[in-house]
Amino acid sequence: MQHPASHNRSLVAWLSLAQLISWGSVFYTFSLVMGPIEQELGLSRAQSSLAFSLALLVEGLMAYPVGRWIDAGHERVVMTCGSLLAALCLLLHAQVTGIAGFYAVWAGLGAAMAAILYSPVFAVVTRRFPDDFRRAIIIMTFLGGLASTVFIPFTAWLIANWGWRQALLRLACFHLLLCAPLHALALRGAPARWTGPQANEEPTDPGLRQLVRSAPFLLIGAFVILLMAVTAALPAHMVSLLRESGMSEAWVIAIPASIGAIQVLGRLLLFFFERYFDLHLANRLIPCLLPLGLMALLAVPMSGDGQLWVLLFVLLYGLGNGMLTIVKGTAIAQYVNRDHVATLNGVLGLPLALARAGAPLMVGLLWTPVGGYTQALWLLLVMSLVGVGALMLAQRHALAS
Repeated sequence: MQHPASHNRSLVAWLSLAQLISWGSVFYTFSLVMGPIEQELGLSRAQSSLAFSLALLVEGLMAYPVGRWIDAGHERVVMTCGSLLAALCLLLHAQVTGIAGFYAVWAGLGAAMAAILYSPVFAVVTRRFPDDFRRAIIIMTFLGGLASTVFIPFTAWLIANWGWRQALLRLACFHLLLCAPLHALALRGAPARWTGPQANEEPTDPGLRQLVRSAPFLLIGAFVILLMAVTAALPAHMVSLLRESGMSEAWVIAIPASIGAIQVLGRLLLFFFERYFDLHLANRLIPCLLPLGLMALLAVPMSGDGQLWVLLFVLLYGLGNGMLTIVKGTAIAQYVNRDHVATLNGVLGLPLALARAGAPLMVGLLWTPVGGYTQALWLLLVMSLVGVGALMLAQRHALAS
């Protein structure tokens, strides 16, 4: 079977719209409902943070079976059912009256995220367009990157006008009426299974066990886990962090929303200019923007002009996180193996789940009334630097072999 030379633009556009809605109405919603739920249910910051950590834990635990199902050609069923589950859990979330129900709905949303966010959809386009998957992923993340820009102010407006319960009911309708039908219609005709190596590759398969034990896979795994933990920890606490830094409420909403726009700018720069740079050099430099952004955020309490440092953080973190999504989404295919990308991503499910689930909770536990988030930000900085180092070593091993 010969693969098409380029991606299907119509399919990628529809999947991009679903990513915009899925990220915006689930992932970025938590930071906005955390405060009202704490007040209504009488929860501490650590207790509320545990719900988001639980969602990330379930998402990671579901990564391996979801990856196997997608590699087997069941992507349409997986993503359609994921959207329906997201709608159901948001509907139930609007009825929550206790901590047990709060945790239960976020566990369900974690399972939904495993089926509808970047990991499964990246695997889908990698299987369908193996000769142009990086380009397809860059395009797909344009709209996905606008999720915070669109949905943070939109959800904040819904909460301000109708309360958090009615806001969640309205967000559920997006999944029920848009995302589920979209996935059911757009993902018809999936390849039944991976059809084998490319014509210009060796026909031998080193085997999954050997791949999992290889240095490139282990190092890429460390890179993805550490950087994903950093990027998962910040959104859940971003609103509270900015409020505690003395920002006005307008800035508190505008800053996390603007990060999404900066992420899209980063992906546009990558789309138009990466052909002029060495791919592997770009992959090394892009992740370095995250620790630089964290350094800017740490400088806020020590500066008389906190807004300037926060804006620098938004620029560095937004550009870095926007392009980092592409690096993380393609690293296994580029440096480990392309044939089993969904399954190999799924192998990382448990350690990725523990890291991502622990990161928001860790930040909540490290928060203090006096020091705020300072200790947590220093730890996130160290984690990001170690992750960048792991990626550089992985490239060295893969390119030398």
